[in-house]
Amino acid sequence: MVGPVAKRDAVTHLKTVMGLSERRACQIISADRKTIRYQSNRPPETELRAKLRDLANERRRFGYRRLFVLLRREGEPSGVNRIYRLYREEGLSVRKRKARRRAVRTRAPISGRS
Repeated sequence: MVGPVAKRDAVTHLKTVMGLSERRACQIISADRKTIRYQSNRPPETELRAKLRDLANERRRFGYRRLFVLLRREGEPSGVNRIYRLYREEGLSVRKRKARRRAVRTRAPISGRS
């Protein structure tokens, strides 16, 4: 399934390269013109993304749920689903712990056997 962003890109490509009208390009792609003309009213979440990135770098072992709790304590009114979406979009993930190095022991040879 192709998303609306890909459809918008395809329509603009058809309009610029092929010289088609918007109506004809939408017909070819079978996309609604309202979808193509839609402009989001959502304000950019740059501050929240920066906070999330900083916290994730600070607390490398915290996932999105624990980062959500920290942001909530700081007074951020966002929900867990938004935090999860931003967490994925930023490409963040819980970083694994480094493997512990085991102490190297010298083994004593078994005595009494030849």
